[in-house]
Amino acid sequence: MPMPAHADDRLIVALDVPDAHAGLTLAGQLGEAVSFYKIGLGMLTGGGLALANELKAEHGKRIFLDMKLFDIGATVEAAVRGLARFDLDFLTVHGDPYVVRAAAEGAAGSGLTILAVTILTSLDRADLDSALIRAGALPDLVAERAARAFEAGAGGVIASPQEAAALRALPEAAGRLIVTPGVRPAEADAGDQKRIATPEAAIRAGADHIVVGRPVWQASNPRAAAEAVRDALPPR
Repeated sequence: MPMPAHADDRLIVALDVPDAHAGLTLAGQLGEAVSFYKIGLGMLTGGGLALANELKAEHGKRIFLDMKLFDIGATVEAAVRGLARFDLDFLTVHGDPYVVRAAAEGAAGSGLTILAVTILTSLDRADLDSALIRAGALPDLVAERAARAFEAGAGGVIASPQEAAALRALPEAAGRLIVTPGVRPAEADAGDQKRIATPEAAIRAGADHIVVGRPVWQASNPRAAAEAVRDALPPR
């Protein structure tokens, strides 16, 4: 099913709501203003896969399944191979090279793009210290993890808007996607995100897609909020 002409698939709306019913209701409110949705781990037990299938098959939407898979290689490969049967668009895994390689094997032959998580946008250097992650400036670590993930077969990476320009400049990033959560309109509250930027700034920095959640679904008029984010994006 073709996308509506006035939808912009650079905007991905995160359906971070309690269950599939709430997600379908929100998608109905957003209508043709949004063509791409993210369904995360929080909704997995609330019918997330069923919602993904319904939005894809019956409403022609693109789907980003944000599972951030992390396990031994054989388990990751098997999980991805199973998820690839659902005809979804993006799937996240942790950016460790062995995880990415296994995920790429599981997705082989399908249209599923594997996105590697570099460092979560809710983390800062103090969080990395408490997790015993090696010393170094956070942007440098993100760039190193991204380069290794690309070499391992990732079709793209998840990174904050603040690192998008540096990642776009990596030789390994040629032809790969950069997807940025941590995107907030200028007037929006940062919430639990620590490395944020506006939608326009994220795209201009090199992001291919931006992910926006609360500023849309917490708005009194979600469709108007999504349209405002879409309209703030620079021309293609």
